[in-house]
Amino acid sequence: MALRRLQAELLDLNKNPIDSVSVGPVDESNVLHWRGQIAGPANSPYKGGIFKLDIVFTTDYPFKPPKVKFLTKVYHPNIDEEGAICVALLKNDQWKPATRISQVLKSLVTLLEQPNPDDPLMTDIAEIYSTDQAKFQKNAKEHTKKYASA
Repeated sequence: MALRRLQAELLDLNKNPIDSVSVGPVDESNVLHWRGQIAGPANSPYKGGIFKLDIVFTTDYPFKPPKVKFLTKVYHPNIDEEGAICVALLKNDQWKPATRISQVLKSLVTLLEQPNPDDPLMTDIAEIYSTDQAKFQKNAKEHTKKYASA
């Protein structure tokens, strides 16, 4: 089930690419392990950055969510230092088998555009985001320049 579904989703992503996102299997012999990248959205402090992703699907996909993490360091309240992501769509109790990887990728772009300080992994960054937007923007831009420059 997982292999057929992933091949269909990959075909769909190739036919209908997502703006600012590229993704695909690391190796053609293993469709369960993908790498991707997101270009920092223009309306965010991540503009100009390239953020690499690691995506691992289990053989239980689509009944279990993929494991997605950022390989590039991101100054963000919902992304920790190890690249773990806090987004409802990827939580086991929120995941639905009808969810497609394209929706996951779009939600990550949206997360870069609109952080959610109410459900943070990085409480210190969430506090700055909520109380001092200028400082958050400055720190995120500096972090992007240092770690995500193309």
